[in-house]
Amino acid sequence: MKLGVLFSGGKDSVYALSKALEAGEVKVLITIVSENTESYMFHTPNISITKMQAEAIGIPLMQKTTKGVKEEELVDLQDAIAEAKKEYGISGVYTGAIASSYQADRIKNICDELELELFNPIWGKDQEEFMRELVDAGFKVLVSGIFAYPLDESFLGKIVDHELIDRLVKIRDTYKINVAGEGGEIETTVLDAPFFKKRIEVKESEVNAKRNEGVCIIKKAVLSGK
Repeated sequence: MKLGVLFSGGKDSVYALSKALEAGEVKVLITIVSENTESYMFHTPNISITKMQAEAIGIPLMQKTTKGVKEEELVDLQDAIAEAKKEYGISGVYTGAIASSYQADRIKNICDELELELFNPIWGKDQEEFMRELVDAGFKVLVSGIFAYPLDESFLGKIVDHELIDRLVKIRDTYKINVAGEGGEIETTVLDAPFFKKRIEVKESEVNAKRNEGVCIIKKAVLSGK
């Protein structure tokens, strides 16, 4: 089966891509760049890095923009998926949805209308288990955004490891956050994964944070051999 993957460059979509590669032929990565940093549908921190990630992986990237207006942004997503179907002949779409019915339901409606199969390989997965699986599998995941109390600047720019997951679990037990950030608590950027042909090396980054919200923006990065 020829597949497209909705690709933000964060841990969820990169993991979904790994499963798509096992299941069929991934023809294209589909990225939506939202002008609205508070988009209900789309990841925004370091979204520009998806071009470098696609090069590191070796799969074509289709990148489209949206104003990020709630519900209206779905039209832009549908147009992008329709174009991917026409240009690359895909018959299925993979996403990194874990628990967000808001996103999953809307993407399913789009795929149904376009007569495409939809696959959500990590839907319903235990979030702590998922995070630890990423670490154990060799994914190098940078924390690029925090958006919930009591997360703070100390998380930004860190690479996810078991110690960091332990911290998130303790916070979850008290404050009921989602360990994998499915409620928007954290955003991530993947710098390397087992199937990357090259790894992304961050040369310069900038942290902008205030209280319990902030981002780590990659200012300069290069591709390096593995």
